[in-house]
Amino acid sequence: MIDHLLLPFQFAFMRDAFLIAALVAVPTALLSCFLVLKGWALMGDAVSHAVLPGIVLAYIFGFPLILGAFAAGLITAVATGYLAGNSRVKQDTVMGVVFSGMFGLGIVLYTSITSDAHLDHILFGNMLGIGPEDLWTTGLIGLAVTGVLLMKWKDLMLHAFDPAQARVSGLPVGMLHYGLLTVLSLTIVATMTATGLILAVGLLIAPGAIAFLVTRSFGRMLAVSVLVCLLAMLGGVYASFFLDSAPAPTVVLVLTALFLIAFLRKMRVQRRITAG
Repeated sequence: MIDHLLLPFQFAFMRDAFLIAALVAVPTALLSCFLVLKGWALMGDAVSHAVLPGIVLAYIFGFPLILGAFAAGLITAVATGYLAGNSRVKQDTVMGVVFSGMFGLGIVLYTSITSDAHLDHILFGNMLGIGPEDLWTTGLIGLAVTGVLLMKWKDLMLHAFDPAQARVSGLPVGMLHYGLLTVLSLTIVATMTATGLILAVGLLIAPGAIAFLVTRSFGRMLAVSVLVCLLAMLGGVYASFFLDSAPAPTVVLVLTALFLIAFLRKMRVQRRITAG
């Protein structure tokens, strides 16, 4: 029985999948808290879709795909923020137009070239086929993102919760705004190999949303989101081995289940308070 339960750890590709899952979990969980607090959930979706043309162009010109993804993501994030701040169009509308246009451009570019790169690996990830360079890239980016978020979490929290108060307090609001967008682009690049572009948005929303439902302070929200994301990532990869399913979608299903549990628990507590 024990040998059967430990079977996934006997394969090198599964051990690598567990490792990259743990590396991805921490930065995405921390960032999700700021995105949820700031109301930027759709921003993660927009940027994750918009990096596709950058990847294709990097492939065409022989550049590292990660550089193309980061450049496209950063340009999209900055452009979205600028357009939303300098027009009467609301931010969610701008994001919908920009990310759909960039994603469409990426699909057109991809179908116009001959490539040995599989689009499904870019869109949905290839956690079971990663190499040492993927682990190093994800680990270094994840470490940098985690360090920045932990060092500046109080400033970013105030900026997310009350930008006007942050400005009055003398914080560099513009730098924090575009710095958070840069961190978002980097994080999506880090998750690209593990979860792909489409499923990355689940990691950038669900952990923070779950932690928001079960905690009352932002410090605890950060800690709970990391624990939840680690549980979902490692548990999803482990379950996918026995279910013979793709790891990334399984992880997202686990996160969805945890969100529903947290939501139902919150509703039950509210009903008890109302009844009392």
